[in-house]
Amino acid sequence: MKIIIIGAVAGGPSLATRLRRLDEDVDIIMFERGQHISFASCGLPYYLGHVIKERDSLIERTPEVLKEKNNIDVRIQTEVTAIDPEQKIVTATNLVDGSTYTESYDKLILATGARPTVPKINGLTDATNLFTIRNVTDADKISDFIETNHPHHVTIVGGGTAGIELAENFQLRGLTVSIVERSEHVAAPFDPEITEILEKQLIKHKIDLHTNANVDKITEQGKSIHLSSGETLKTDMLIFVTGVVPNSELAPAAKITLAPDKHIIVDEHLQTNVADIYAIGDVIETTSYITGLPIQSVLSSAANRQGHLLADALLGADLTYRGFIGAGVAQVFDMTVSYTGYTEQALEAAGVMNYQSIFITPFDHAYFYPNAKRLNLKVTYHPSTGAILGAQAIGHSGVDKRIGELSVAITGNLTVHDLPDLELPYSPPYSTTRDPLNTAGYVAINQLNQADLMVPLKEIPADDLKSAFFLAIHEDGKTNTGSITPNLSIPLNDLRDRLAEVPTNKKIYITHRPGLNNYTAARILAGHKYEVSIVEE
Repeated sequence: MKIIIIGAVAGGPSLATRLRRLDEDVDIIMFERGQHISFASCGLPYYLGHVIKERDSLIERTPEVLKEKNNIDVRIQTEVTAIDPEQKIVTATNLVDGSTYTESYDKLILATGARPTVPKINGLTDATNLFTIRNVTDADKISDFIETNHPHHVTIVGGGTAGIELAENFQLRGLTVSIVERSEHVAAPFDPEITEILEKQLIKHKIDLHTNANVDKITEQGKSIHLSSGETLKTDMLIFVTGVVPNSELAPAAKITLAPDKHIIVDEHLQTNVADIYAIGDVIETTSYITGLPIQSVLSSAANRQGHLLADALLGADLTYRGFIGAGVAQVFDMTVSYTGYTEQALEAAGVMNYQSIFITPFDHAYFYPNAKRLNLKVTYHPSTGAILGAQAIGHSGVDKRIGELSVAITGNLTVHDLPDLELPYSPPYSTTRDPLNTAGYVAINQLNQADLMVPLKEIPADDLKSAFFLAIHEDGKTNTGSITPNLSIPLNDLRDRLAEVPTNKKIYITHRPGLNNYTAARILAGHKYEVSIVEE
């Protein structure tokens, strides 16, 4: 059997090496139009920040190693320009000498990934200091520019986690950094409870943030950035991290079905609609393991696992791809932010509105052990079944551990009802006797059991907005986070002693504040015969 793989960064090499371990006789050819294969693209920001010192450490394999060790024919700087599924041949062009030839296949795998996209902006094409970053060649260009031009300021357009990682690492190189993000918050699609903490962390470390801002035009060959806010940023370097688009240009002529956003649609066997043509990695649309809805598969970790599974399936194993969950983590100076599954914003973007969420802020390890800090954890779940739809967290330690455990819980089809029963390792430096995940389960179950206490802001009767009593229970020194101005604020710890200040002849609404305290306050008031609800925003 002859297998051709187009693309050799993440999924392609994983597939090829697994194939070889399973079968010595299969003929494997892998095409890559770039200069490098099997490189750690997620490590590029840390190489630019000199955290990773050796460039070659980012390149896991070379064509020579794959040939000698695995007998895989890797053809770099060679672009496949056409697929003929009827003749089962591909047309390839050598980008060095321009020669073109065809190659036959029995099975064809598209692992072509995605490429950066840059919005159309007046003056963009005149910029001489503009870069994107997706591969080692891009990193080399940026590194050479820094070494040659000695810039003092860099502007990063795009405030996703990749842009944030670059910001930290450019600052490590001694550059002053600005981030321009068109959305209200950085790090979409993390929810506001998480991004507000993240933004404070960036500001604390002197990253210049510009949210709700578009780049209207660029002048002075990239040295002046004019924002929609009316501000003008002077800069020495421009890095665009504004998203990616799939490399699926080969698909239409081969009659391979694409989603509206141009991702290649695959089934549970990672096969396209065309016989003997498969696809893996960033280029595909698969289904969500959580909801069954269409979803992009955008992580190198997923591409690697897909390649491994597909290799077994191509050689006869009865395996199916169960779907994409999504799990990511990023370092933000001395904090960590992580997610698995859907955030609240992602659920709503997918049209899923039937969900509940809890937000808790327990200590990341025993409070009596030095350096205990708050772990900010949000879990989203289905209100009927308790199925975990996603989770996100930010904190100083134990963040990735908790999110990883919740990803495992999703994979195992556990619900919030199972979280209190999880037996998780405990020692004062690492956790609490009741782990934050146990606490998340208790709070979610309480929320389900007391659903009648929760009232969405938009469902509060108009008469109540005029005549009810709105109570905030935040601690002294903290501000109310809800959109309703409270009639009175009493810290939770003082509530029992100050009940006389809360009227008994009015309905009480506890204004929105993420966490367990609102529920605790509601139980106190209900125990003293108050009619009480919690405002949900």
